[in-house]
Amino acid sequence: MQVLGSITPLSAPFQDRIASQILTESFKAKHILLQPGETARRIYYIKEGFLRAYNVDENGKECTSWLMGANDLMISVYSFFTQRPADEYIEVLADCILQSISYHQLQSYYADFREGNYIGRVLTEKYYILSEERSIFMRTKTPEERYKILLQQHSQIEQLTTQSNIASYLGITRETLSRIRAKILRPHLTK
Repeated sequence: MQVLGSITPLSAPFQDRIASQILTESFKAKHILLQPGETARRIYYIKEGFLRAYNVDENGKECTSWLMGANDLMISVYSFFTQRPADEYIEVLADCILQSISYHQLQSYYADFREGNYIGRVLTEKYYILSEERSIFMRTKTPEERYKILLQQHSQIEQLTTQSNIASYLGITRETLSRIRAKILRPHLTK
């Protein structure tokens, strides 16, 4: 609730409604929160932990689209907002504590509380901007630049997930990632 309150003041009735409806759950690493064919019924706030969203292509290759950590939201956007089956997985990468609300609860916040609409708009804008930044990042940055940016965004990424997941997120092979890591993390070895 502190996160929402940092966006705009929350009325007592809104705070009471959220407090009575928010679901707090713990999940272990490797737990699948959503898989293709299921409909995303909840939007998750990551209190602790690290998650990823990914698709599997026709060749069985995993393609990671999002990596999210503490204080981020995790959602299958298309599935949640259309209430249709997802095409992606959401996987817990590091043990986590998640807080969530349902699609119908969110819609009631929009309908019943002015600040609910405002918060929804601010968060939608934030994550739309992140999506646009990711799209630009993938089109205009070199693999080495993408890796450096990822390290800035998630300084503990190496401890939170596998090299395969990192490479998948960066749109490169594990071998390319190994070369980049050697160059960046151990520059004295490449001279």
